[in-house]
Amino acid sequence: MPDVSSFPDGAPCWADLNAPDLESSRRFYGAVLGWEFQDNGPEYGHYTMCLWKGKPVAALMPPPPGAEGLAPAWNVYLKTSDVDASIAAVEAGGGKIAMGPHDVPGAGRLAFAFDPQGASFGLWQPGGHEGAQLYGEPGAMCWNEVYTTAGGAADAFYAGLFPYEQRQIGDSENFDYTVWTPPGAEREVCGRLRATDPVNELAAGGGSPFWSVYFAVADVDETAKQIAAVGGSVLHGPFDSPYGRLCVAKDPSGASFAVITLPR
Repeated sequence: MPDVSSFPDGAPCWADLNAPDLESSRRFYGAVLGWEFQDNGPEYGHYTMCLWKGKPVAALMPPPPGAEGLAPAWNVYLKTSDVDASIAAVEAGGGKIAMGPHDVPGAGRLAFAFDPQGASFGLWQPGGHEGAQLYGEPGAMCWNEVYTTAGGAADAFYAGLFPYEQRQIGDSENFDYTVWTPPGAEREVCGRLRATDPVNELAAGGGSPFWSVYFAVADVDETAKQIAAVGGSVLHGPFDSPYGRLCVAKDPSGASFAVITLPR
């Protein structure tokens, strides 16, 4: 599904990077993913759209005033038709609201939350901006998953937000992974991985549970070389998985992400 006009409730629909050095991030992701950039100007805090084939696929944003010490990280947004109802579900499930809800004029309504294990995520109610306009092709987001220390608890919490069908992959001991499909959706939209070695597996998130973002690339081995060449670091891989060949990396600011070459 390269071109996207909308997302089902519960699907990751957008990702943006808290980028303390906006120009450095533009140089890095422009070189690694081939993106071009559109700065929305000072009235929007220089929120910068990342463009692939002229279409927005993600964004970069400088830390807001007073939050300059915020750790660089990719933020993942789950689509909701009613952000206020989703906030109530977050709190009922033992999560916490970190910010919002508030309106983004001409774009939508958002909130940020923490799940009970501490993974942060956004909630996005479209109102002009549906999310990424391309998905699942080189240069665009193609998958998201939450890394956590409590697999069953995470499954229960997110199923309380959105009535996902959750399917177990692996043996639940050595590889505890679930994939989630919203009602009526044609495909799985995201997953949950329980960390069996939390110190190492959660290092990309600073030691805490976190939502990860995957971007598709044409050749993950070449992309891994390019990541290192322009100041990033490869944390794991490239290696083969049932879903494609991938590697986990950090950009020069320390924000983690993954790149994957999808099967043809």
